[in-house]
This record gives sequence, C-alpha cells and structure tokens, in this order.
Amino acid sequence: MIRYTLICDQDHQFESWFQSSEAFDALAKAGHLACAVCASTAVSRALMAPSVPAKGNKTDLSAPMSDAEESLTKLRKDVEDNSDYVGKDFADEARKMHDGDAPERAIWGETKLDDAKKLIDDGVPVMPLPFVPKRKTN
Repeated sequence: MIRYTLICDQDHQFESWFQSSEAFDALAKAGHLACAVCASTAVSRALMAPSVPAKGNKTDLSAPMSDAEESLTKLRKDVEDNSDYVGKDFADEARKMHDGDAPERAIWGETKLDDAKKLIDDGVPVMPLPFVPKRKTN
C-alpha cells in the first residue's frame, strides 16, 4: 500500500491510499478518482516529501489533518448523535416512514445502490453520507 497526497485542478489537497503506483495510474486514467472536497475528477499526485517524525515525536492519527476532514468528523458526530442507525434495514425503514407506516425520525444506515435509486424515484427524501459505519472502518 502507498499513500499519496493528491491535488485537484481547484488546488484542494487530500490524501488517499493505493495498492501500488500502477493502481493509482490505472484509476486516474479511467477517471475513477475525484477530489474529496469538490468532486473534480482532474486529480493528480501532489509533490510529496517523506514524512519522517522527529525522534520522540508521535503523530496523532486521530486528529483531523484538514478543514474538510474536520468537517466530515463533525458531520459524522452530528449524524450519530441525532439519528438512529438502522443498518441494512435503511431502505425498508425509510419507505415505511414515507408511507406513514412508521413514525418519522432521523435515521441512517446502509442500502444497495438500486434500492437507494428506487427510494429517490418514489420521492423518498434520502441522501448518501460521505462515511461508512465505524464497524466497517479499520
């Protein structure tokens, strides 16, 4: 695995991990990379210097590295504190609330892309979140 600092054509910098340099090149060539801030697909590797901490200094990996990362951390906390996680039952729960078969409340969870599209087509107000449940992160 290799970590690259990336930059988009709007000068937003962010980091991502890749299996190899070749994997980055293939994803970039196919247009599968997007800026974490503005979603631009004009993404390239930024000039990088090796990260070598001073002797005795430890890096706090839990601290946000950028304003965007700080905003995502705040969004996750707000969602987790103010809504119910319904897991893989998200589509069913959202549909029940929309149809009046369940009381309305703020929920979040997981669903397949096809099920999310059906909800949107049926007028159910849903949106994707830019993070996954903590149990799915390493």
